[in-house]
Amino acid sequence: MLHLSGLYRYPLKSAQGEVLNSAYVDELGVQGDRRWMLVDEGTGRFLSQRLLTQMTQLQALWQGHDYLRLNASGHPELLVPLPDGNSALRTVTIWGDTLDVPDAGDAAAQWLSNWLGRPCRLVHVPAARARQVDTKYAQVGDKVAFADGFPLLLIGQASLDDLSTRIGRAQAMLQFRPNLVVAGAESYAEDSWRRIRIGSVEFRVAKGCGRCIVTTINPQTGERSADREPLSTLRTYRQGEDGQIYFGQNLIACGAGQLDLSMPVEVLE
Repeated sequence: MLHLSGLYRYPLKSAQGEVLNSAYVDELGVQGDRRWMLVDEGTGRFLSQRLLTQMTQLQALWQGHDYLRLNASGHPELLVPLPDGNSALRTVTIWGDTLDVPDAGDAAAQWLSNWLGRPCRLVHVPAARARQVDTKYAQVGDKVAFADGFPLLLIGQASLDDLSTRIGRAQAMLQFRPNLVVAGAESYAEDSWRRIRIGSVEFRVAKGCGRCIVTTINPQTGERSADREPLSTLRTYRQGEDGQIYFGQNLIACGAGQLDLSMPVEVLE
């Protein structure tokens, strides 16, 4: 039987993920997922593991609707309050989108700048300021916070198992940073799904997820794989006509509701 076997949240874009037993899904995906982001202080452009692999060592825990808890080796823990309606707005850029979002303040910026070794700011996106998902794959009104393009990512456990077998060593699910993992299906079965339901929440499958260099970074150590795996192997059988390497499926929730591990997954279309 298809069931939800993995559930993850990434409160701060490109920082460590949280392994969950349950989560609430809202209009922006898993509640608290990628609502925070680091940006370059001078340009406002987003910072990620693509440039700064040390971000794999930054723990950012979602503390409900009030705080973000930051931890990193050699630095004291910092509790960052959610910016309120009076917080200064900062113009930031993530891929092709530019938006004005609340800045988390100087204390957080100083803590993170000291840890990264470069001037940066921490910003938060409230639902009212979220980005429109690309309407080639979504409806007007579908929103995404600071995830690259879509609010949710699903990977089949069998797909990861197949990839690990092809490479000859186990690959960590967190290398691919999914929100949802489904077990009980054949490898890459998710490629053919168009609508699914988990619990009371229905999801539209928007498009395959094009993978990048981040997948080659060990989420535990921050080191890049010398042989560029898993991209090297994925390129041999998962490269599309557009040149993109696909692994996993991007989802959009059609409603809100609670998700729990082991919930049955129903393929509607």
